[in-house]
Amino acid sequence: MNATHTAAGLLVAAGSSSRMGFDKMTAPLQGRPVVEWSLRAFQQCSEITHGVLVCAPDRIAEFQKLAAPYPKFQHIVAGGSERSASVLNGLRALASFAPNFVAVHDAARPLVTPALITCILAAARIHQAASAAQRMSDTLHRGDAAGVLLETVPREGVFAMQTPQAAGFDILLAALQAHQAGSTDEVSALIAHGIHPVAILNDQPNFKITYPQDLALAEALLAMGSSISNQT
Repeated sequence: MNATHTAAGLLVAAGSSSRMGFDKMTAPLQGRPVVEWSLRAFQQCSEITHGVLVCAPDRIAEFQKLAAPYPKFQHIVAGGSERSASVLNGLRALASFAPNFVAVHDAARPLVTPALITCILAAARIHQAASAAQRMSDTLHRGDAAGVLLETVPREGVFAMQTPQAAGFDILLAALQAHQAGSTDEVSALIAHGIHPVAILNDQPNFKITYPQDLALAEALLAMGSSISNQT
């Protein structure tokens, strides 16, 4: 890889899993903890030279053991009270490596592939920043706190963000330092900083495991993929 195009991975696994009812990062998925699927994909991606795994402060030793088989991810750092703080902690840990680009990924999205990571990084090198995304196809309505629907939201030009989200390292670090408050993902911080990432449409499953049924769906999809591979 050209030295001017070095890229780091930043995996975020510091969430509380409050909606899941149990810890989703270490929940078994096809015989591996959920977090390992993202570690594996980033380890296998030739674009990624090194990485950082961000976890809850009281689980660093546990995640060091989980990451031990993945040489690119031997730096485990404590997350913050919000996702943006966790990403900022991870970026600061990566600063000594001085990567040109960084791809941030929610480890709760275990279906990520090395090909998707490569695609997002390639787009970020052209456009400064990029994110995996899907166009919204459902009708959208805005409601109040009681769930009463008040108005229809036009879905034209509306994208549902996924991860990885990639950007120039210095650009993303500056954006999060300036706009950490209220940033629910890297794209929101970048937009607030005047950078407009490009959405890269992803038609492969890449959903975030939030509820138990999401874990069951991921299990079924991975099993289906293994079955197809064994037949070819």
